This record gives sequence, structure tokens and C-alpha cells, in this order.
Amino acid sequence: MTIAHLDNHQIYYQLTGSPNQPVIMFLHGFMGNSQDWENIISSLADKYRCLTLDLPGHGETKTTGGDNAYTISYTAHALIQLLDYLNIDKCFLAGYSMGGRLALYTLLHYPDRFQTALLESASPGLKTPQEQSQRRQQDAQLAQQLETGDLSEFVRKWYQQPLFATLQNHPQYAKLIQRRLQNNPQELAKSLRMMGTGQQPSLWPQLPQNHIPLLLLAGEQDPKFIAINTEMAAACPAAKLAIIPQAGHNIHLEKLTVYLHQFSSVIFI
Repeated sequence: MTIAHLDNHQIYYQLTGSPNQPVIMFLHGFMGNSQDWENIISSLADKYRCLTLDLPGHGETKTTGGDNAYTISYTAHALIQLLDYLNIDKCFLAGYSMGGRLALYTLLHYPDRFQTALLESASPGLKTPQEQSQRRQQDAQLAQQLETGDLSEFVRKWYQQPLFATLQNHPQYAKLIQRRLQNNPQELAKSLRMMGTGQQPSLWPQLPQNHIPLLLLAGEQDPKFIAINTEMAAACPAAKLAIIPQAGHNIHLEKLTVYLHQFSSVIFI
């Protein structure tokens, strides 16, 4: 792994694969890090150059620009700075959950930098100020728990949510939990406060104008995100939705082979 020194961040990143191949940027979810994509990368590195990174508040990345640098707009700008730093003019984009929200925001605000995107269990944010305010309060409560409580207890409760029910029997579940415990809870709290769903600007109005192809993935056993992504696909002519059988929220871990098939046969042709 290598560190890129940018305006407001020291981004911890890794490039894997041949320099002559197309680049895919991968964005992990909340409490994750760049290692979450290791199984994907080991299968794709012969055909693509895979760019993984630790997002602000996560892993080894350090944020130097104050709390505002954790927001989705600053983070999206940092991603573009990283592409510039690496001399990558255009790339494919893949994001999971929080990373999917960030991927969508970045693609909509910097459309000339991306060819296509795969958004897994993602959303465009909340539609109304009332919904956003309520979610900000919930995120603030969770952030306070991170700041004052036990991280292992927080992680345990987080993965008891129904959308992760199918994940708990996965053979790599224990490894995933241990990776989550490597995070700094104070940093996670800043990410949750500044880039949580409640703080994110609504992207719903921009979806109809987007012309970059999007593949939306939702797990069959994740009804909340099936509903969100069905509406996203209806709002955006460039989007297609695939519902993945026998999967919950974390499709790329639960159904690796199916996820890779979506890469090869739908977007990255």
C-alpha cells in the first residue's frame, strides 16, 4: 500500500494489476477498508488495474483538513485528486453501500472521469429535509456510541441488523468482524456525522439527467434496497437493476461468483 498526500487527506491506496489494463476504482462501505475487495481483485487483476483505498475515517487514511474534509463533497474531490495524482484520466467505478453513495455522488459531479459504474446496495440519499433531519439525529446517536462506548459491542449490534442476516453464516464473517475492529472509533464517528445518509445531499433530482451507464445491484433478501434501487432504475434511463438471489446487503462477499459475472457480462465488456 502507498500514501497519496492530497490537499485535505493522506489517502492510503493500492494499485493491483497490469498498468496497461483499464482501471477500476473500488469504494468500500462503512467500517470497511481497501482489503474488503481482496477476493474481487484476485479474480480481476489479470484483466484490469484495480485501485482500492481507505476512505476518510477508515483504515490507514489520515484526514488533515478538519471535519468538513469527511463530507461527501470533499471526499469526492479527494477521489478526483487521487486519479489526477495517479495520472488516471478515466476509469470504471464500483462502490458498496456507503461507498456506493459516494460513487454515485462522484460520478454525477465529475461525469467526464468515469466510463460506467457498478453500485451495490447503494442509494441517492433521502428526498426530503424532514427525512434528512431525522436520519442525521440517528447518525449522531450512533456516532456518540462510537465515541463513548465499546467498538466491539457497536460492531456486534451493527451486524445484527436484518440486512446483514445472511452474512452471519458466511465463512469469512469472523475475518470481516476482526477487520472492522481495526478502525479508530473516533474517526468512524466523524465519517458517520459528516458523510452519513442524513448529511448527504439528495441525488434523486440528478438521476434523470445522468447518461453514464449504471448497474445497480440489490440482494434478494434486502427488501429496503430492492425498493430504493427499483425506484433509481425507473428514474435513470442509463441504469439497470439486477436483484441477486440468496443475497443480503453485502453481495460481493456473499455471492462472489455472481458479482464477478455482473462485472464481466453487463458493464465491463
